[in-house]
Amino acid sequence: MSDGRKRYLVLAWRTEGFDAAVIAPHHAHLDALRDQGRLELAGPFSDRSGGAYVVRADDLAEAESIAFADPLHTTGASDVTVHEWNAAP
Repeated sequence: MSDGRKRYLVLAWRTEGFDAAVIAPHHAHLDALRDQGRLELAGPFSDRSGGAYVVRADDLAEAESIAFADPLHTTGASDVTVHEWNAAP
């Protein structure tokens, strides 16, 4: 993907208050990002402590807006952080 947007790594670590009911809305959030061409990769960690995904955005503020709209964040089910990622293909 060479649309000029930067890659951002979103890390989500489950909190003590994690509720599995948030998984379906989280997947819907990811599906919407995929439909917009913004989601590159996504998946859970094998130890079930959380997961990560890579989004495309113009800047950190936009990437944070995308990630912080995720139900994992809005419900407090996970601690979500966003990092600009200079990954090479």
